[in-house]
Amino acid sequence: MVTAFIMVKANTGEADRLRDSIESIDGVQSAHIVAGDVDIIAKASVETPAAVKEIAATQIQGIDGIEDTQTYIAMD
Repeated sequence: MVTAFIMVKANTGEADRLRDSIESIDGVQSAHIVAGDVDIIAKASVETPAAVKEIAATQIQGIDGIEDTQTYIAMD
């Protein structure tokens, strides 16, 4: 199993809608609105690194209102 944390920058005022959209993606376990350099942190748990790429680079970045993402794969 591969666990990844995806940091998401959102357009102003869009965080609630985007969190709900991100949480509806298969493989995303949770998404939280946070304070700091990013607006949302999502946790994904999938079978392969390729599935992480599909979630982060295709599905999340494809949502209207997402400005940027950074993905971190857990090492433990």
